[in-house]
Amino acid sequence: MADSSLIVPPGKIRVAHGGLRGLSGPQRREIKKIVEALFYLSPALVIFIVFVFVPLLRTIRLSMYLTDPIGRAVKYVGLLQYQRLLSTPDFLNSLQRSVLFVLYTVPITLALSMILALLGNLRLKRIDVFRMVFSITIAVSAATASLIFMYLFHPALGMLNYMLSLVGLPAVPWLISEKTALLSVSLTTVWLQLGLNTVILLAGMQGIPEELYESAMIDGANGWHKFRSITVPMLSPTLFFLLIIDVLAAFQTFTQIHVMTSGGPLDSTNVLVFSIYREFYFNGKYGFAAAQSIMLFIIILVLTIIQFGVVEKRVHYE
Repeated sequence: MADSSLIVPPGKIRVAHGGLRGLSGPQRREIKKIVEALFYLSPALVIFIVFVFVPLLRTIRLSMYLTDPIGRAVKYVGLLQYQRLLSTPDFLNSLQRSVLFVLYTVPITLALSMILALLGNLRLKRIDVFRMVFSITIAVSAATASLIFMYLFHPALGMLNYMLSLVGLPAVPWLISEKTALLSVSLTTVWLQLGLNTVILLAGMQGIPEELYESAMIDGANGWHKFRSITVPMLSPTLFFLLIIDVLAAFQTFTQIHVMTSGGPLDSTNVLVFSIYREFYFNGKYGFAAAQSIMLFIIILVLTIIQFGVVEKRVHYE
């Protein structure tokens, strides 16, 4: 006797063999929308798979192997590379340098761009000239900016030390001292990011309804109260976006380090990205460099999740 639990109702068979014909009208439309969306997304999905996911998987695989001088995997070592990372002073120093670099650049960039955006939002004559001036950095490449600041930071011929000498202050060894090199590169990065951040914040400010400020002014609010109670809450989605973008950019900074200091002096600017570059291209430790890349990916991923889990709760969405 056949088991009754194995008997499929005739209606189910018709649905299975009928495909979409066995579904209701709204269900068919929903499936068609999903298929259509996947069709339009397919070029982007292909690009992501080819240029992001496949290299990521290959990097994970390479990090678990010892390699020969031309980068071919020769011996599986599992998580040994990661254990070496956590016990290597050079990696820990690079991690510390990267964290300090983020702390030097991101808060200063956000604060200065907010000030410039507030000034650029004023209704003054020729304010468009001011807006154009602070947005010029968008058109300057990182390599060009690095060369410019190398001349400004020159210990003998640089403009900054010359200006310090005019007021009787001693010269600063900007890029040649391990105490000031990372800060000097951070200032260059702040200058590079400032224009784009300011333009985005200015666009966000101009999207705030003017009626909110008028109502606050009628209630007797001063400039500080309007900034704290209206501008910052209404700009919080923009600030949250810039915080994530700036943190990601700071962790991935390479050009300024490569052009200005090459990781020196005394590894004081040897951030994680430059350490990966040096281990891969100069030391030939392909598996070790791949392990550092995965660690950097994990760090950025964890920080992004924390930002979405903690900081986003304070974001005011309309």
